[in-house]
Amino acid sequence: MTKKYIAIIGAGFSGAVIARKLAEQNFNVKVFDSRDHIGGNCHTERDKKTGVMLHKYGPHIFHTDDEEVWGFINKFAEMMPFTNRVKSTYDGEVYSLPINLHTINQFFKKSLNPKEAMEFISAISDSNISEPKSFEEQAKKFIGEDLYKAFFFGYTKKQWGIDPSELPASILKRLPVRFNYNDNYFNHKYQAIPKEGYTIAIEKILAHPLIDVTLNTHFNRADSQKYIHTFYSGPLDKWFDNKFGKLNYRTLDFVEERHSGDYQGCAVMNYADPSVEHTRITEHKHFSPWEAHDSTVIYKEYSRDCKEGDIPYYPIRLVKDKEILNKYLDLANKEPHVSFVGRLGTYRYLDMDVTIKEALSCAKRFIKHHADGKSPPAFFNSE
Repeated sequence: MTKKYIAIIGAGFSGAVIARKLAEQNFNVKVFDSRDHIGGNCHTERDKKTGVMLHKYGPHIFHTDDEEVWGFINKFAEMMPFTNRVKSTYDGEVYSLPINLHTINQFFKKSLNPKEAMEFISAISDSNISEPKSFEEQAKKFIGEDLYKAFFFGYTKKQWGIDPSELPASILKRLPVRFNYNDNYFNHKYQAIPKEGYTIAIEKILAHPLIDVTLNTHFNRADSQKYIHTFYSGPLDKWFDNKFGKLNYRTLDFVEERHSGDYQGCAVMNYADPSVEHTRITEHKHFSPWEAHDSTVIYKEYSRDCKEGDIPYYPIRLVKDKEILNKYLDLANKEPHVSFVGRLGTYRYLDMDVTIKEALSCAKRFIKHHADGKSPPAFFNSE
């Protein structure tokens, strides 16, 4: 093969968006994915028995404030408004998340107004913690011992596999409480789910005469020599044959069940009790409230350490992971004609809107570098 093609590894949002923008500028693009479907972890498909649209790798709700990103996704999908109203079961009761005025009043059996609730939470918060060093300290500083134990301790321990006292404070970035009755899980201006699912949307993004998609194919590092440039959205450590060891991820196991009627009455139910093994149950027909189904499909979700052959979901990014990561970043920055993109390629957890935003920026900068005769960088997001 002569060097006239761009190679893109991964047919999720990162790869699809970059492929589309490059093809629109008359680049020939070949997209490869090791799975038998496009869409990456956003892949959706109809359940054959119930007709319910399934989020096969866990639920994805599109939320953003970015006008460019919102405009882009709307070119390829009819986006249906969706408000994510998460519930949590703890000690035999069901509460509303994120913690809001209703949660506070229900949990403490009070009827506080917003001002009273602010004063109450301030009084029970741990004022002795000035500079939180861990997730646990950050939570206690914000909301106190009782709410931390109820809604964060058990869930977080199950999700990450370690005690919250060992997790960095940065994981809990914002104040996890609202002093009103707003139970919308997100704060973004646009919140929606594609009417026909994410896979069809990504299929439309990839539908361009200069884009060729090949599935069930493992792309090796040596293969990149055949192409003008390679955009790689697979695991960063795997590209370098795990030379410095593996970067650590958490993976998810889903236990799928089918039931008649409505199983839990909401899309997402967290289970905060440490004694309950699963972290949450998702009921997928509630992610498409514009549809009607007599039966239902639920996923019980379990988190564990990622092993060989598992799908990596969440980068752990503890101290030892960052040390290994920096070694791979140094190698990547010396890699000729290869750019690392997306969640796995940059070893960061990314929401869909950030993934699309970075892919759009990546494509723009590549086109500019190519026009200027410059060698594109390994990491466009760091520019």
